[in-house]
Amino acid sequence: MAGGGRRPEHRGPPELFYDEAEARKYTQNSRVVEIQSQMSERAVELLGLPEDRPCLLLDVGCGSGLSGDYISEEGHYWIGMDISSAMLDVALEREVEGDLLLADVGHGIPFRPGMFDGCISISAVQWLCNADKKSHSPPKRLYRFFSTLYSALLELITAQAMRAGFTGGMVVDYPNSAKAKKFFLCLFVGTSGTLPKGLGTECAAEEVHQAKFTNERTRFRNAKGKSVKKSRDWILEKKERRRRQGREVRADTKYTGRKRRPRF
Repeated sequence: MAGGGRRPEHRGPPELFYDEAEARKYTQNSRVVEIQSQMSERAVELLGLPEDRPCLLLDVGCGSGLSGDYISEEGHYWIGMDISSAMLDVALEREVEGDLLLADVGHGIPFRPGMFDGCISISAVQWLCNADKKSHSPPKRLYRFFSTLYSALLELITAQAMRAGFTGGMVVDYPNSAKAKKFFLCLFVGTSGTLPKGLGTECAAEEVHQAKFTNERTRFRNAKGKSVKKSRDWILEKKERRRRQGREVRADTKYTGRKRRPRF
């Protein structure tokens, strides 16, 4: 995970501070846009992502999608989480490339283990240090966030172990229990060992599925590097992402991506 930001200078929870007017003002501020772009570039750089394939990133506190714009420009895919519906509404109007989720990260990261290649957060994690409600406990919210984020990034850890020469994978005990669920990284040297069966299940299918980590995802297995921006492949990929998001997209034709002749 890579991220950065300054402590919020205003009072009140983000979902209340960033109403429709403030969300638009934030997104249209040229200085804010420049700072967000610079910090996003540095955050993605710190992740050390592979250059030969696109990755799937989690953007915590994505807001109106300013940081996501840079991720898309780099040829990667992303899912953004934010607690402000006004901010996400602006992101939808801007037609950002990523998928968006309205959620409080203080309740945890609601994604399956090993889903992401990396995570960035620009000017957002510090909000978890605020106690905006009587029920809020900053230490508990921070622990919930980081513990579930660790799980969502397990594939990144496992992939590097495999790259170093180990075999094996992840074993999950009691996968259907919120409290007893445990993750174990089982690594073997030399001959490939049989991956142990997780406790609390009659079938190891789920564990075997979760333990199969590769350097490529099925979703991206046909991707050969990054598509040139504005090229036919880039346009087709963009249209396909919008279809998955439920948006109306024009049908693909032989003219898709073809440059138009200049008008006289």
